[in-house]
Amino acid sequence: MSRRNEVILEAQGLTKLFGGSAALKDVSFSAAAGEILGLIGPNGAGKTTLLNLLSGVLQPNSGKVLFRGRDLSGLKPHAIARLGIARTLQTPHSFPSMTVLENVAVGALFGQPHRPASVAAAARQVEPLLDLMSLAGRRDSPVANLNLQARKTVELARALAMGPRIVLIDEAMSGLNPAEIEQSMRLIRRVRDEMGVTIIWVEHVVKAIMEVVERIIVLDFGRVIATGNPSEIACNSAVIEAYLGTRA
Repeated sequence: MSRRNEVILEAQGLTKLFGGSAALKDVSFSAAAGEILGLIGPNGAGKTTLLNLLSGVLQPNSGKVLFRGRDLSGLKPHAIARLGIARTLQTPHSFPSMTVLENVAVGALFGQPHRPASVAAAARQVEPLLDLMSLAGRRDSPVANLNLQARKTVELARALAMGPRIVLIDEAMSGLNPAEIEQSMRLIRRVRDEMGVTIIWVEHVVKAIMEVVERIIVLDFGRVIATGNPSEIACNSAVIEAYLGTRA
């Protein structure tokens, strides 16, 4: 398990331009090992763009990302994933005709060094993960037969099967009903507590973020406007202004 309070990831002055417009402007922050760090902000604030920079899907125009002290500049997403940063997407991208077990085993086959030597070995390796994620009862079900919440859980399980040190989660709660949101909140806590991974989590369901994370970073128009624990963020005037649109 990771040592808590050890800085595992640093973003230093990240700026990303699209056609001359800045989606992110000089964004800097750090994440500690074993932390659940929330990223929130209004639509268009730059949250998914930031995850894309952290995972190598996009390269910054300036600034850099350090993972365990290593500069990730120029690395492709697959190389960053194999170093230990996994990713989920807003809309689950699974293999619908394959079973839950087969989908999750793909993560084990693709992950870090010392990967299993065969599909059968990968399947055996991820069985405990299916139990942790409450997917064991559906192990032989095609993913196409699952509801949205279960497909999102499979996507998270596949990312975890890679053996990452950090998981980037994008919109885990979108499209879920209140009961499913509560279940997903408990699952994210359990993943951190039992697997020791660092979680950096973008979410529009602010209630979920406020109840689960230890620290929150708020983006607005591509800039960090606030950082703090949930209580501090809830009463921050700049955050309230950004969400309620009360700018003069």
